[in-house]
Amino acid sequence: MPYAVDKRLGLTSGQSIALIAIGAALWFIAAIILRSIAPMGALEGTARAITYALVIPGTLPFVILTRVIVKLRQDQIAIGIAVVTATALLIDGIVVAWFPGVYSNEIRHVAACAAGILWGAGVGLLLGFILNEEAKI
Repeated sequence: MPYAVDKRLGLTSGQSIALIAIGAALWFIAAIILRSIAPMGALEGTARAITYALVIPGTLPFVILTRVIVKLRQDQIAIGIAVVTATALLIDGIVVAWFPGVYSNEIRHVAACAAGILWGAGVGLLLGFILNEEAKI
């Protein structure tokens, strides 16, 4: 039953697999961006505040696109984005612990990139909760 609804999450197995794939892809995109901008100072001082502020409007299209691609109902947005975010955070934890060179060879950039991933995850979750609506019966 590949399309049976998982009663724990309220998602089909196909939706869950797609959300995990999207989470991995979004982590990869974020990692490339953060690795590129960290040496430019975009994750330090005042520039960090600007970068973090830009993450908010930059994340919204991905939340909406995820909803469309995975065909999430309005009442599935929060849980769907939670699966995406959990995937990205699990990858981030592995990378920081065992492969920090993915982010940088400088520990301050590794920490800044990991913090950027955490911030983006929090923003994504918050947007998922805001956009989630009760099921219309």
